[in-house]
Amino acid sequence: MLVLVKKPHIELSIHGEHADELITWISKKFEVSILTSDKSDSMPVEETDFWKEMQSNRIGNLLAAARLKAGLTQAQLAKKLRIRQNMISDYERGKRRLAPDMAKRLAKALHIKADRLS
Repeated sequence: MLVLVKKPHIELSIHGEHADELITWISKKFEVSILTSDKSDSMPVEETDFWKEMQSNRIGNLLAAARLKAGLTQAQLAKKLRIRQNMISDYERGKRRLAPDMAKRLAKALHIKADRLS
């Protein structure tokens, strides 16, 4: 069984005789999506709602991942760039379009290639 906990983001592959009980227990605390319940029911990841949701804000998700990998909070990254924290939040949520010059500044601050954010 392939399971996705949306927040916090956790992907689980669970097999065994008590898998359903474990999913029920996890579902009491977190929002859970079961991506597939057995191998015969599998589908390409690109066809899942999760994939489509992640692709709809690809740049924001990449930015958030790079920031977290760099060990920075939104506030810390904003301070490095001398912008407001809510701008970083807006970029990550796809609420603000990332201009090429800002993509370069973010890439430099996060030590990644600028083309990753385009």
